[in-house]
Amino acid sequence: MSTRPTTARRLVAATATTAVTLALAATAGPAVAGGHDDGDDYEILVVGKTLGFRHSHIDDTTHALIDLGAEHGFTVDVWDPPNDSGGWWGPGSPGQPDLTMDSTPFTTAEDLAQYDSIVFVSPVDNTNNLDPAQPRLLDDAELAALQGYVHDGGGVVGIHAATDTMHTSSWFTRLIGGGARFAGHPQQQTATMRVESPAHPSMRGVPLEWERWDEWYNYTLNPRSDVHVLMTLDESTYSGGTMGEDHPIAWCQNFEGGRSWHQGAGHVDEAWTDPTFLTSVLRGVQWTAGKVSGGGNCVTWSEVDGLVDDLPSDSARDRAAVRILERRLDRAQVAADDGRPVKAVLNLRATAVLADVLVRGDAGDVLRDKVDDLADWQRGLARAGL
Repeated sequence: MSTRPTTARRLVAATATTAVTLALAATAGPAVAGGHDDGDDYEILVVGKTLGFRHSHIDDTTHALIDLGAEHGFTVDVWDPPNDSGGWWGPGSPGQPDLTMDSTPFTTAEDLAQYDSIVFVSPVDNTNNLDPAQPRLLDDAELAALQGYVHDGGGVVGIHAATDTMHTSSWFTRLIGGGARFAGHPQQQTATMRVESPAHPSMRGVPLEWERWDEWYNYTLNPRSDVHVLMTLDESTYSGGTMGEDHPIAWCQNFEGGRSWHQGAGHVDEAWTDPTFLTSVLRGVQWTAGKVSGGGNCVTWSEVDGLVDDLPSDSARDRAAVRILERRLDRAQVAADDGRPVKAVLNLRATAVLADVLVRGDAGDVLRDKVDDLADWQRGLARAGL
């Protein structure tokens, strides 16, 4: 299949042709399956513990999530103990002693299973120097518990500086950032965020072009090949960006059995009283918790490639099926990369049918569903004129 990255930006179309309208009508499906399920109470864990620079928004974010939980049917545990880990940034962290749990919740995967999502709120730990001896946010035993939780289907959310912690754990870096780590930032300023996946639940109601004041992170690499990009930064609208024309700032992914959602904005305290920003974060939490779905469910082309690569190839029939599916998916990705989402949808719908016919058993069902997710993602782009 094509390995070209998805087009970073598409110009918003001023009009839609009759052919596009008809194609969308023929392939339309619900943008969100299930929606809010506020009647089912659930629990999340907020991690604000810091061993390095402490962001002022951690307290604001924690209280905002507690308030959102009271309104939307989830309760919040907090892990943010005070500690004496001082450094160039000042004295040790004050934590949130009135809210924090008495001891680490990262004991076993079974203990973490009580949480439908774990939210890492800028838990900086000063491991930027990549010194393996530097104390991490999570030690080996705690990290193993988190890994087991994710492998069992757990959800994880990263807010702002969640990419600036656990630098010496490649697994955590892939979980939060698709391999991208915090590299630096210019001074706070106004910039334009652009939505790339408008049908995802966390992007519904977010302006396609959103001008905001915040602290804009540069990353060590572009994670696009491994994550589903939700928003990019337009570096032409501010000073100090280092990633060029393709600067992802929010993304999500299906990761090793679990789900991960990340928003790189949110440094400024004002973000946590902004209804649009709060609603987007809420729906990110809900998506990782399995309470909302749709809009492609953070599928990636590489994720579907992997499913096809894992199909049986023992017989001539199996090998022919793989070749047919690869060609179809390649056509769909080429259309998507060229900014032709309607064409991509048509190819993907045909591919889903072929997956049902050509692939036996559960593997065919899984592949069909993931291809349908790709089609939902591209359909959302077409509807938004992107």
